[in-house]
Amino acid sequence: MAESDLGPAILGVIGGSGVYTLPRLEEARQVKVETPWGEPSDEVTLGRVGDTQVAFLPRHGRGHRFSPSDINYRANIDALKRVGVTDLVSISACGSLREALPPGRFVLVEQFVDRTVQRNVSFFGRGCVAHVSMAHPVGLALRARIARAAADEGIEVAIGGTYVCIEGPQFSSLAESETWRRHGYDVIGMTNMPEAKLAREAEITFATIAMVTDYDCWHPDHDAVDVASVVKVARANAANVARVVARLARDFPRRREPCPAGSHRALDGAIMTAPGHRDPVLLAKLDAILARVGANG
Repeated sequence: MAESDLGPAILGVIGGSGVYTLPRLEEARQVKVETPWGEPSDEVTLGRVGDTQVAFLPRHGRGHRFSPSDINYRANIDALKRVGVTDLVSISACGSLREALPPGRFVLVEQFVDRTVQRNVSFFGRGCVAHVSMAHPVGLALRARIARAAADEGIEVAIGGTYVCIEGPQFSSLAESETWRRHGYDVIGMTNMPEAKLAREAEITFATIAMVTDYDCWHPDHDAVDVASVVKVARANAANVARVVARLARDFPRRREPCPAGSHRALDGAIMTAPGHRDPVLLAKLDAILARVGANG
């Protein structure tokens, strides 16, 4: 397939805390997607905004059934890949580590730091080893489209910064929060890793709308974060998220665009295991992930 024709663009959206449905979808229907990695968090809602096909998946499941460490991230990304998603917007509640990023602000981050310790972080492994680049994990063209959509809707966003992902489900201690601030991180959350890594392996362009709900626990003039405060701000922001996503989808290109960070060809040269040594059982599970390059690619 020529670089100029990467096929139709399908916009995927993963909803985080407080975002369990995606309003404004036309002809919406729910589809149960089976994956070789287990069950995803919920059924995938398929619909459209104008001429753009959209797929929505609530990360924690409707009713918020899964904690950050219990989410089957591989199944979620694989399910979205199987319904054709090419570009993925991850909506995530997060804490702010900067005075200039108050609760209610949307942050379009550029980098991630993974501090999780007990999650399946890759589709690959024994029998088929692959190494994809994570130097630039965010699709900057996709992020720019989100920024324009927010501006068109009159919604202020901060562009750039680093999201540190912790294991959870507990919120940070004060010492941890201060440590992340000294490292220069900007927001803190519990879900964007390994989501961004798996999206890259699946050759899906990825970007995050990080919704600031609190100041973590470092700010001397604000109470320590709790569930009630997170939910309150997340719910208040849900309508704005829906507006941004609807505008993004309405103006989205009909054909997939090449990603400047190379996510659309992330598997080129990434597989290390020689074809004759690849595990056929694992290759069968990788059918959707390897669809472009093939099992011997």
